[in-house]
Parts: sequence; structure tokens; C-alpha cells
Amino acid sequence: MAAERPARKKPAVHHAEVVRSLQLTPHMVRIVLGGPGLAEFAAGEYSDHYIKLLFPVPGVTYPEPFDIAQIRADFPRDQWPSTRTYTVRSWDAEARELAVDFVVHGDEGLAGPWAVGAKPGDEVRFLGPGGAYVPEAGADWHLLAGDESALPAIAASLARIPAGSAVHAFIEVAGPEEEQQLEIPAGAEVTWLHRGDAPAGRELVAAVRALDFPAGRVQAFVHGEAGFVKELRRLLRVEREIPREALSISGYWRAGHDEDGWQASKRDWNQQVEAEQESAPAPAT
Repeated sequence: MAAERPARKKPAVHHAEVVRSLQLTPHMVRIVLGGPGLAEFAAGEYSDHYIKLLFPVPGVTYPEPFDIAQIRADFPRDQWPSTRTYTVRSWDAEARELAVDFVVHGDEGLAGPWAVGAKPGDEVRFLGPGGAYVPEAGADWHLLAGDESALPAIAASLARIPAGSAVHAFIEVAGPEEEQQLEIPAGAEVTWLHRGDAPAGRELVAAVRALDFPAGRVQAFVHGEAGFVKELRRLLRVEREIPREALSISGYWRAGHDEDGWQASKRDWNQQVEAEQESAPAPAT
């Protein structure tokens, strides 16, 4: 007789309140969440922890207590809450405060406009946290590369790397006004790249390709727009022959797609890219 499968664990839903907001740069807003609904929330194992914010469909009322699994079972798909994925910038367990940074482009999107208009006391639900990456003390050097969407995770990672570690971090933003003050360990080299009117990632790919890679074992974190992530994945996996286990690399978003469309196709896209690159011969040297 086959053993029964364990019951599938329900996704953890947290209910938070906006405590305060801070305009970090012209296009990035930090929202600090708190309240008793975060009593069961915990983060800290990874520096790329993320949560999935839940935005209700206008005009749809969900039963209480809020149960996302039951909602998805009982409601038609077009009435499910929309999810938007964001990195945990920081978590203060003692104060029970969770900071999340939002890239804002006017009225574009769902989460950005919400963040701009968020006021103390506003409520929001979210799932999580997830996560998988943390800088390894045993790596000979660290490579961090990403655009604005990866900036919170890169910043959190830099804050956890011990002083004296070899680090090359490349961060692409729209312009100098989008740079931020970060906690940078002694010895780390952080390069800000200004995109201007160029496509997302073009400056970033060129900078990483031009890097004189140090000797030794690298651990790399590369995230952001899927197009440039694909190029850097080829550079690292095929040309530099860096083992897969030393890489945290994936597209956070894809130009021309909202998160719903990107997440629906992301798994297949990643598998296709990996298959193409794994079978591609390394360029002759």
C-alpha cells in the first residue's frame, strides 16, 4: 500500500500595515511595514528574501479569515488577487518592521502607484518570504550585477559580506540621481552604471564583460531584466565556465511583459535558455 502524501502546506499569508514611507531617489520609494500581523513573519537566512504582495481585484470581496488557497479554489481566476514580487530590503525582528523598496515609473504598473500613495495605516497582505542566495564566506571573490529591480538584494548582500572580501558589484540605474548610499564592506568595488536612453542591461553587460576576473572561486549574483540576464548567463556559464552551483542568476522581469505574463512564461523561458547555453560550445581562446 502506497504511503499517503503529506498534506500540502498552505502558503503563509501575512497582514501588514504601512508604518512610514521614504523617497530614496526620484524613482525608488521605500515602504516600511509593521503591525501585529507580522508576528509570524521571519527573515534573515538569505539576502535575496522576497515576498509576494497581494492586490485585491477592484470590486471583489474575499471572505475572512483570508485564505489564499481557498480563494484560488473557489473564485474564478480573473478574480484572484494579483501578486507582485518584491525583495525584502531589511527585516528588524525586534521592532517588527519590514522594509521594501519599489521602483516607480509614474502611473505604470500596480505596485509602484500603490507605494507612491501608501499612507501610515494602509493595509496590505503578502505571501512569503522565499529566498535562496546568501554570500558564502568561502568564496574567493563575489560578483554582484543587476539593475534597479536587483538593487535591494545587492544592497542587502553587500551589507552581509565581511570587510576585506574581494567584491565587484555592478549596478545599472537610469542616471546619477538614482544612485543610493549603501553599506559597502571595506575592499569592495561598487560601480554605478547610468543607462540613460540605452536598453536595460547594455551598460551592465559591457562592464561585466570588461572585468578582469580575479583568480579563484567566484560566487555570482546576477538578476534583473531577462534579456541581459541571458547574456550574462552565457558569459558566466559558457565562456567563463563557472559551475551552476556558484551562480544565482535569473530574470526578475522582462521588457514588454507585466509580472503576470512574465511569471507565466518564466519557467519555460529559463529552461530553454539553459538548454541552449548548456549545449553551446565555449568560444575558442
